[in-house]
Amino acid sequence: MQSSIIHIQTELQGLYPETEIRSFTNLIIEKLTGYSRTQIILNKNTLFSDIQRHEIESFIELLKKHVPIQYILGETEFYGLPFMVDDSVLIPRPETEELVDWIRSENNRSEALNILDIGTGSGCIAIALKHEFTNATVEAFDISDKALETARSNAGLNKLDVEFSKVDILNVADQSKKWDIIVSNPPYIPELEKSEIEANVLEHEPHLALFVPDNDPLLFYRHIALFAKKQLNPNGKLYFEIHRDYGKECVELLASLGFSEIELRKDISGNNRMIRSVISNLFSYQ
Repeated sequence: MQSSIIHIQTELQGLYPETEIRSFTNLIIEKLTGYSRTQIILNKNTLFSDIQRHEIESFIELLKKHVPIQYILGETEFYGLPFMVDDSVLIPRPETEELVDWIRSENNRSEALNILDIGTGSGCIAIALKHEFTNATVEAFDISDKALETARSNAGLNKLDVEFSKVDILNVADQSKKWDIIVSNPPYIPELEKSEIEANVLEHEPHLALFVPDNDPLLFYRHIALFAKKQLNPNGKLYFEIHRDYGKECVELLASLGFSEIELRKDISGNNRMIRSVISNLFSYQ
C-alpha cells in the first residue's frame, strides 16, 4: 500500500497543491480498503490486488482531467452525513453547511415545522435539516429529474423521510400548503464569471445549478422570495445562500417585498454568503 500511496502522490505532483494531493490519496485509499486514516498508517505494508491497482490508475487518470474527487468516488460527506454524488448535482460545499447550522441554531428542533428546500440538488440541505429537525415535515423541489433521483437515493441512504417534487420555481403555481421555513441555495453565478471558475467545477458540475443570466443575477432570488411571500406561514423564515457580491442587492430585494428581520451573514472565509428574513402577518397572504 505504501508504494501505491507514493505512486498517487508522484503522478499528481504539480497538478494540485500538496495538501490537496494528500487528501486525495487518503480518500482513494479509504475507498479501496475501508480503512480509517489511523488504520492506513498502521497497515501500510498491506498488498493491493491487481484490481485495486487498476482502480488506482483509473482514479489518477480522472484526477489528471480535473474531475472532482467526489464524482470519482461517487460519494462525499455533508453535515456529518454520507451522500452519493454524480455530475447531475453540485458537490455540497462547507459554506452550505454553515447555512444549515444557522437554521438549526435559531429554530426549535423539537417543533413540528414544515420546511421546504428549493433547488435541492443532491438533497443535502433537506436531508440534513430532516436529520436535525426530527419532528419536521421536510419537502424539496428541483427541476432536474436526475437530481431528484440522486436526492431520493440520498434520503434512502440516510434513512430519512423527505418528499421530493419536480417543480420549476421560475414557473410555479400557488401551492395549497404553507411552510414555516423555506431555504434555497439557487444558481447565482453570472455567466460572465465563467472564466474565473476553476476547471474542475466548470467542466464537470451542472451548469443548470450554477449560472444565471448576466442581466438578471437575482432571477432566482426574486422568484423564490415572491413564492415565499405567498407560501410562508405568518412569521415564517426565508433563508438564502447568496453570491458574495450581491449581498446588498439581496437585502434590498427582500426589504422591497415586505420581509423584515433581514440579516446578512458572512461565511468562514469572510464573504457575504447567507441571508435570513422573516415574513410578518402584515405581508403574508392568507
